[in-house]
Amino acid sequence: MKDRRIYIAYGSNMHKRQMALRCPSAVAIGKGILHGYRMMFRGSRRSGVATIERSEGNDLPVLLWEITPEDEKALDRYEGYPYLYRKETIPVFFDGRKLRAMAYVMNERYPYTVPSRSYESVIAEGYRDMGVPRRILDEAIKETMEAIYD
Repeated sequence: MKDRRIYIAYGSNMHKRQMALRCPSAVAIGKGILHGYRMMFRGSRRSGVATIERSEGNDLPVLLWEITPEDEKALDRYEGYPYLYRKETIPVFFDGRKLRAMAYVMNERYPYTVPSRSYESVIAEGYRDMGVPRRILDEAIKETMEAIYD
């Protein structure tokens, strides 16, 4: 459809059941790769949420969704756009080709903070659904903890 756009999910929005509730007309189109990016966690002192950052030499698996304008409005509310997250159009590799797609990226004013166990488990389930190794999530948590203490 003409009004649909490609959205890059890398955190809890990889969880298909959660996305079905939030954005019922969104369609998962498959796994993509962000070359030169890593996932980290930022947020309040209590709990961090996922974001992406440029990181030379890293590749981050993501889930690509085709979304409608209504889905995007729902995501804007969920992601706290534009205060918590901003939107960026970034290159993603999918099915042997390079696409440009929209991702929510957290504004840097929020400190690094580890995720809650429940948020971590939602992301882990999304990774399982996609066949992505859990170690990528574990590395993101480890790198976030290192950044907190730097």
